[in-house]
Amino acid sequence: MGRRRLNYGRHSVDQADIDAVVAVLRSEFLTQGPTVPRFEDAVRELVGARHAVAFSSGTAALHGAVWAAGIKKGDIGVTQAITFCATANAVRYCDGDVALADIDFESVNMSASSLKNVTAKLEAKNRTAKVVLPVHIGGLSVGAGPLREAAGDALVIEDAAHALGGIYEDGQTIGSGAYADASVFSFHPVKPITSAEGGVAVTNDGTLARRMRLLRNHGIERDKTRYAGTGPDAQDLPWYYEQHELGYNYRLSDVHAALGLSQLSKLSNFTQRRRDLAALYDEAFKSLPGITPLQGRHDWAQRSSRHLYLVHLDFEALSVSRAELMNRLSEAGVGTQVHYIPIHHHPYYVANPPVASADLGESERYYQGALSLPLFPEMIEADVERVVQALKSVIQSQRALEPQI
Repeated sequence: MGRRRLNYGRHSVDQADIDAVVAVLRSEFLTQGPTVPRFEDAVRELVGARHAVAFSSGTAALHGAVWAAGIKKGDIGVTQAITFCATANAVRYCDGDVALADIDFESVNMSASSLKNVTAKLEAKNRTAKVVLPVHIGGLSVGAGPLREAAGDALVIEDAAHALGGIYEDGQTIGSGAYADASVFSFHPVKPITSAEGGVAVTNDGTLARRMRLLRNHGIERDKTRYAGTGPDAQDLPWYYEQHELGYNYRLSDVHAALGLSQLSKLSNFTQRRRDLAALYDEAFKSLPGITPLQGRHDWAQRSSRHLYLVHLDFEALSVSRAELMNRLSEAGVGTQVHYIPIHHHPYYVANPPVASADLGESERYYQGALSLPLFPEMIEADVERVVQALKSVIQSQRALEPQI
């Protein structure tokens, strides 16, 4: 039997997870039952937030948070150029406009100075940002305080899809509300934990939480104290509900929540395992020229959830293209990925360009050499060595093909 394929990430599901899901499948509720609130409470307590609102996906949670912030046509949301398109799309779903800030190259987090720059460009056009969406790429938060300050009066909604289990520089938990009005986590199978699909938005603002719940359930209000009052006896009608907004069916099912709740108990072990594996990569790459680990500073590595292991490669010096390297690694059973294609490179955002952008030089530099290597809790030390040796093999074989002068 051949060796297993090492993808850049994968879920880790055990018998306890399976049993938790089966228990819900055998219960009276598959959706809109008691498990979703239990999952929300567990996430809320973990990060230290007052409210948690579960959604059918991380993207839905981002949409819900941005919509709850009141974004509408003509309003502006600023995010960073290096992120998955869902971050910017959440603003566009609300008919808002997108502006782009640059990243800090080493941390791959939004640069506070770049945010100030794009804000100044907006002010020159007599416009201001209503929301700012920094992204904790790979599970690392750097400069949350300066970003909060640079955001000014804008609401800060953190795209923390990678960052469950991560910690801010001052030791507070990402999602606690220390530097953001809301934070959004994803539970896609390759994220720190999984609910198969799902997301949770956390906040300390009760109004934001109520509005997010409204959006995820068709805009329907069931709280009788908030009825518009269609008649004097409306509150006495046991079946009655009212649609107040044009919402969506973004509800998470109890089946998904059961998996997420079971996985949550493993988060600490998952995170530590990721950190340990990343440290092995860091050590291996110290003596390998042309490959630079990112986010590798010791203090960062101890705070990050380490969702991704990011490296930056000098493909010209290595005499191999990124496509060829990825294809050769794939042939060796090593899956890699690029996180991410810059937002402004996508055809949709070429046709619908950002209303303002900072100088995106660091984003472009990062993208030219970015690569994500396999990192997930079920990997063993020998898997890290296998990835490193596969990289070395491709590089050495390419150099052997270079013409001798």
